[in-house]
Amino acid sequence: MFYDKTISAILNNDFSADFSKHKTVQNYNSLFTLYNTLKDKQNEHTSKDLVYRAILNNIETGVLILQKKNTDWDIFLMNDYFSEHFDIPKVSKWKYLKNQLPVLCSIIEDRNFEDIRTSVQIRVDKQDDQTFMLQTSKTKTYNEDYYIILLDSIQKVVAKKEKEAWINLMKVISHELMNSVTPIRSLAQNLEDIVGQESLSKDDMEDIKQSVSAMIHRSDHLQSFIDSYRKLAMLPSPNKESIELSTLLKNVLQIMNPLFVNAGVTVNNTINNNRWLTVDVLQMEQVLINLLTNSIYALENKTEKHIEITSEIKSNRVFYRG
Repeated sequence: MFYDKTISAILNNDFSADFSKHKTVQNYNSLFTLYNTLKDKQNEHTSKDLVYRAILNNIETGVLILQKKNTDWDIFLMNDYFSEHFDIPKVSKWKYLKNQLPVLCSIIEDRNFEDIRTSVQIRVDKQDDQTFMLQTSKTKTYNEDYYIILLDSIQKVVAKKEKEAWINLMKVISHELMNSVTPIRSLAQNLEDIVGQESLSKDDMEDIKQSVSAMIHRSDHLQSFIDSYRKLAMLPSPNKESIELSTLLKNVLQIMNPLFVNAGVTVNNTINNNRWLTVDVLQMEQVLINLLTNSIYALENKTEKHIEITSEIKSNRVFYRG
């Protein structure tokens, strides 16, 4: 009877029973070894699953993983950040999530659950709309379809980029400061040794002149370096003027067109409204050029390289999407 129970346990993936007392029974040892091996594998898999879930629950990015069931999607995993940030219970079905986050779900359904990388505006807990970076991807493993959704607060993304930029800036400044301060300190120590002598020779006077000259040279270089960074930090005041949104974007796309051609990127600009903006045209052009350049880099390893540019007006404000 315990032969049948062991086989039944294996087939049902149930390793809660203890068959160790039967392991010495003739012809049962191999089956018992198989049962124990599979039991160890399941325990290992469970342990890894707990670790992965703990990691996902401790990152400050909204993570939602869907699993395909026939023609519908079940929620395979919703991490704590996603649930807490959007104040959503950990529901088990996509159709329940649609009642909680209709804007997000509509975007994903409109794209037919394909790979997405864009920004979305979502209202959180009856507050003003917040902007998030949305990234999605499909994956298939062991004939199971999964759809991974990542949501990052744009404020957090910007803050992270700013922090990285400051760290890199501090590295450059520290390196340059050390390259100037170290020789100046060495020259100062040399001067201290010379002037500490009872009398100064002609050679000593020449050493003093050379050391002072070198210190002035390094100080001038350091001053020039600091001035260049100070000018970089002091951005000019915007020179605002009126320009149509469509005209502004047309000018930028004309500038960027050679880069699009070289990178094999196609661009679809659907902005044709005559909305007037009051902006610093040169600064705004640079902002758009930076965004489009980043988009080209993001598409480097993609098979289909396409950029869609749209805009909409909400509460008398213009929102640009690319």
